[in-house]
Amino acid sequence: MPEFRRELVELLPRLRRFASVLTRSHADAEDVVQAAVERALRHADSWQPGTRLDSWLYRIMQNLWRDELRAHRRRSEPLESHADIAGADGRDVTIQHILSNEARVALDELPEDQRVVIALVVLDGMSYQQTADILDVPVGTVMSRLARARAKLAARLGEGPQRVRAAK
Repeated sequence: MPEFRRELVELLPRLRRFASVLTRSHADAEDVVQAAVERALRHADSWQPGTRLDSWLYRIMQNLWRDELRAHRRRSEPLESHADIAGADGRDVTIQHILSNEARVALDELPEDQRVVIALVVLDGMSYQQTADILDVPVGTVMSRLARARAKLAARLGEGPQRVRAAK
């Protein structure tokens, strides 16, 4: 059990990032993470040692969020920035902030199934197979959702860097 708790604590930053993408709200993300950790601790004996703890927790979080949506208790607070943006001067910081906000808005506009795949594959570095296992879908579904999500993001953000370069 001490090893389980240690691994759980190490996963917290990744869980928060996934929850932010899933819920599109900082407050909701914190609630989902807290509820998932609580549920995981309460049901730690049902986790299979030797399996991926992160996958188990991602599934718990998705189920909790779906339950929340079904109960119509979803709050509509904007997703707050989690990125610490540094730069040599104010202009670089401002440009990076604008680009990150555009990316966050574009990500928020994706359907949930595509946002979740982007969060797992792109942000968390999961393989297609790991993502398919977490979502309980075929690998081909993960690949097609990812391709559609990337295409939508590219279409939405495609002109962002060019505009910034032209402004310099």
